[in-house]
Amino acid sequence: MAVKPLQTLARALDVIEAVAAHQPVGVAELARATGEDKSALQRVLVTLHASGWIRPAPGGAPTRWELTTRPLVVAAQARRRDGLLARARPVLEALRDATGETAILAVPDSGRIVAVDVAESPELVRTAPRVGLLFPPATSAAGLALCAAAPEADWELTGLDPDDAVFRRELADTRNRGWSLNAGAVDSSATSVGAAVRDAGGRPVAALVVSGPSGRFGAEVYTRAGSLTVAAAHRLGEFRDDDAFGNVG
Repeated sequence: MAVKPLQTLARALDVIEAVAAHQPVGVAELARATGEDKSALQRVLVTLHASGWIRPAPGGAPTRWELTTRPLVVAAQARRRDGLLARARPVLEALRDATGETAILAVPDSGRIVAVDVAESPELVRTAPRVGLLFPPATSAAGLALCAAAPEADWELTGLDPDDAVFRRELADTRNRGWSLNAGAVDSSATSVGAAVRDAGGRPVAALVVSGPSGRFGAEVYTRAGSLTVAAAHRLGEFRDDDAFGNVG
C-alpha cells in the first residue's frame, strides 16, 4: 500500500521557505504568498515557533516572523556530510584564484538550480551571489551547462520550453564549446561561464560557474575562463577519496 504524504508537514515546510524568502513577514503577506487560509497559517506559525524554527522579529505588533538559526545549524550539519560539497571547496578556491573571479557550485534540487557554495573574487568590484540563490534554468550559465549535459528526457527543471529556438541554440553552442555562457542574460552587469560536473556514469550532478562583472569579464576572457571551468568540473567529477586536488590553473 502506497504511503500518502503528510500534508500538514508539507504545509509547514512550505511556510518555512516562504518566511525565508520574505522575512520579516506578517501573516497577511504569508497568506498571499502561500495561498493558505490565515487561521490555518497562524496555527502553523505557532507550531514552528514552539519548535524553534521561527521567532517574532523585533518591532512589536503586528507580529512579523523571521527564521531562527536552526535552519543554519541543520544546513551546516548536512554540508559536513555531503561528499560533493566537501570535495568542491578546494576546487572552487583554485578556480577563483586561477580566473580572479567568483566561483560557484550549483546543484539541481527538486526542479530548481541552487547555489550551494561560493568562493568570492578578491576584487573590490565583483559578483557575490549568496548560498541559496536560485538560477534560471533556461538562461543562467549553471542551467545551460546542466541541460546541455543531460538528455531532454531527464530534464526536471521548471520553466523550460524545449521548443524555444533561442534555448535550443544556446544548448547547441554550449555543447560545441564544452562550456556555457551567460553574457548578461540574467543580470546585465554580470557575465558567467559554466560547466557540468558529471558522476561516474556521466550524469550531470552539479555545475561549476565562474562569474564576474561584464565590464571586466568580456569576450576576450571567455575562452580561458571556460577552459578552466571545464577542467575544474572534470577534476571534481573524477575525484576519489584517495586522490589529491590538483591546480586547475
